[in-house]
Amino acid sequence: MKNFKDNLWNYLVCLTLGIVFSCQNSLGTNQQKANLSKLPNIILLFCDDLGYGDLGITGHPGIRTPNLDRMAMEGMRLTNFYSASPACTASRYSLLTGKYPKRSGFGWVLVPNSPRGLHPSEMTIAELLKENGYATACYGKWHLGTTQKDYLPLQNGFDEYLGLPYSNDMRPPKWPDIPLMEGNDTLELNPDQRKLTQLYTERTKQFIITNKDQPFFIYLPYAMPHLPLYASNSFEGKSKRGLYGDVVEEIDWSVGEILSALKEQNLEENTLVFFTSDNGPWIIKDLEGGSSGLFRDGKGSTWEGGVRVPTIAYWPGQIPEGSVNASPTSTIDLLPTINQMLNLKMPDNHKVDGQDISSLLLENESSLDRPLFYYGLNNQLMGVRKDSWKLHIKTYSQTGIDYFEGQIPLLFNLDIDPSETQDLSSQNPEIVKELERLIEEHNAQIEVDGSFFDKKN
Repeated sequence: MKNFKDNLWNYLVCLTLGIVFSCQNSLGTNQQKANLSKLPNIILLFCDDLGYGDLGITGHPGIRTPNLDRMAMEGMRLTNFYSASPACTASRYSLLTGKYPKRSGFGWVLVPNSPRGLHPSEMTIAELLKENGYATACYGKWHLGTTQKDYLPLQNGFDEYLGLPYSNDMRPPKWPDIPLMEGNDTLELNPDQRKLTQLYTERTKQFIITNKDQPFFIYLPYAMPHLPLYASNSFEGKSKRGLYGDVVEEIDWSVGEILSALKEQNLEENTLVFFTSDNGPWIIKDLEGGSSGLFRDGKGSTWEGGVRVPTIAYWPGQIPEGSVNASPTSTIDLLPTINQMLNLKMPDNHKVDGQDISSLLLENESSLDRPLFYYGLNNQLMGVRKDSWKLHIKTYSQTGIDYFEGQIPLLFNLDIDPSETQDLSSQNPEIVKELERLIEEHNAQIEVDGSFFDKKN
């Protein structure tokens, strides 16, 4: 009888302790889930070749963009926001890594048989967030290396990928088919590109629904309005601006669908949505290309029309409603901003060129005390901006036009002359000298701590 009581007592003690520890573990797990649920979701919407002047909110009279206009009026418009490169690949590298394209180790536009791609040791926004509990997805144009596995999204921080590995006009050598990829595999050859915007949008909405109870990061790099242009049957022939306008209006529809999905899942006030473009419009394509508005030139150039891009940040309750910020900012700022907002920890050896702009987004602060450097043709350093002053030390245009007949350097005050029409270099030699000094210091710094560009891929 004594043994039975002793055994019963021991059993009850063990059972009680087991329940206590189980409850503690459950509480710990629930606490972890609660902490994760407080982290904001992040969605990056990245157009291809969309010009500064192609939205209703930026002044286009014939392209209707009601969803983007509303997003801007309820969020923040960044009117001096730059892509870090006027070309596809280099701009995407800088967006995802927070680095100037010089550090990449590959050219400004990769083609299907390019020998290099995104270095395996680089840290992307997706990798940073995935390591901190985020579900991650990329739907759209990748363009950061060949279809060699190491260069693809799943190996660079994304849980899901659906899209074209290059621009929508690129075909692999000796293989006349364009692959639509799902993960690391080819899902379909020569997909109907009229369906791409809707396909990426639907996958984005589904990912939002599936991951509504945990923080998520979605990178949606649209295939459009890069040439060739394709719009679905619902939008083709509907705009006053021809097929180009149809394509942009369909992108606007996509943005509206995504914002509606967030609202339906009660996630709108816990999600930062950031909309911008990889570079300016392809102006040499005439009516098949877009508009850079009042800015000079377009895609491929480091004139303002090539790198200043339409940008909207939206986060109800966090970003001041109806705000406009004219501070010079860039795609290289997004990774350090996300890192700071979420209080994450990047590896000590991960050098970034961007700065945290969270106070600008959340409090509408008006200035950043730093220069921005313009990288252009083949990732060459072409110029610098500090405050309102911009200095060109090299110029290039796909149009072949030399606007100032070989004169270098060129100095412009962008506050009073955003179209870069009046060179002020001869009147301001001290400003030219100061900006040239910044370029020399930047070049020296890149030589010392240049990231992965000296390493083999």
